[in-house]
Amino acid sequence: MVAFVAGPNMGGHVTPTLSFDRLRSILVATLTQLPEHRTGQNTVYELADAALGAFAVFFMQSPSFLAHQRDMQRAKGQNNAQSLFDIDQVPSDPQIRNLLDPIPPEHLAPPFWQVFEQLRAGGYLNAYQGHLGPWLCALDGTQYFSSQKIHCEQCTTRVSNGRTYYAHSLVAPLIVAPGENRVIALEPEFVSPQDGSEKQDCELRAAERWLARNARRFAPGSLTLLGDDLYCHQPFCELVLAHQCHFAFTCKPDSHPALYQEIELLTKAGGVPEVVERHWNGQRQQIWHYRYATRVPLRADTRPLYVNWCEVTITDAATGELIYRNAWATDHPLDEQTLRPFVSAARTRWKSENENNNVLKNYGYHLEHNFGHGQQNLAMVLVMLNLLAFLFHTVLDLCDEPYRRVRAELATRQTFFNDLQALTRYLYFASWQVLIAFMFTQLELDVAATSPPRQRAKRR
Repeated sequence: MVAFVAGPNMGGHVTPTLSFDRLRSILVATLTQLPEHRTGQNTVYELADAALGAFAVFFMQSPSFLAHQRDMQRAKGQNNAQSLFDIDQVPSDPQIRNLLDPIPPEHLAPPFWQVFEQLRAGGYLNAYQGHLGPWLCALDGTQYFSSQKIHCEQCTTRVSNGRTYYAHSLVAPLIVAPGENRVIALEPEFVSPQDGSEKQDCELRAAERWLARNARRFAPGSLTLLGDDLYCHQPFCELVLAHQCHFAFTCKPDSHPALYQEIELLTKAGGVPEVVERHWNGQRQQIWHYRYATRVPLRADTRPLYVNWCEVTITDAATGELIYRNAWATDHPLDEQTLRPFVSAARTRWKSENENNNVLKNYGYHLEHNFGHGQQNLAMVLVMLNLLAFLFHTVLDLCDEPYRRVRAELATRQTFFNDLQALTRYLYFASWQVLIAFMFTQLELDVAATSPPRQRAKRR
């Protein structure tokens, strides 16, 4: 049997503070504390093994990973599920579903915050700070399950044309920054029926719960929330301010007629300053037209919340074609000096869709795939583990130079995961570090170089 138990010497690359082994230990520490719900003697498999098994499938982006490792164990007496993920006994898929269904998803929240704190303490997030204050957090809701037949007690319901639709959705908070293509996933909040409430749960209420529970994790005044027009709602904005946070929310005319009526009146009176600039985007000239106003009412009310407002319109300098237009309401001060950095920061909200939801749904994590629905909490537990897998890969890309070099050399996400799946199906690796070192060597990467790696003669 071919087994790889030690990696090659990769020059000056040292084990990062947040290595895969460290990330795994954070996860294992949480999973070993999952509440035991079984009352009989049938405890052959540990709950932690079931959760690690599901996590391994998402992390490797391979629905067959556990089956392949059971085959390897039978044939060779060892397997990569144990060596890479510390799974003592590999459960079957139905066993994993049955074991995880009763687990409340909030028990899987600690690793999100522990990883964030270690990234912050290690200086890995320095580039994410200093935009409208230390932290930008984009809020965005996404649906990950919908059916007319399959449902559980945690589903939300919608009736249309006499048909009942069942769904699962969540609010995904992300640490973002201008110029950074990676997003840092934080603990999500699920849209699900709430005890003692007769009203249907919704994205905005879920965001309120998340804020009430987690605002204390950030120093007063250090967190700016970004969100679409749904969040630009006076009670939610007031809640943000009450928790000593800031906001920069998309503000549309149809949703805020009183505010835009005030903007129109101020414009006629010359009270809306404008700034026009030309920008070269690397291909063509663009015209950036800024407008802003201070202390305008968010809604028509005897006690309105007064906000600052900003709009940017980007057009092609040669053709006049509209490229981009958006407007925001914020509590941050706006003037000619703060205008540009504000717009740069506020526009990073789109990363919640492009760098998070799009990747999770369309690039291997299959967020919308029904891996198992269950009768209680399974759908939410599996999504939590999937989001942790996404977070761990993001962290490795930030912190682990050999991992980053291998990912960059293989160019596409699919190629990287295809290689992981093939290697771990046929070969045994004593650790994740050994696996990455094997790929590093076989790709003939220069140990003395730093990322990005050299261009290969043929495109992979």
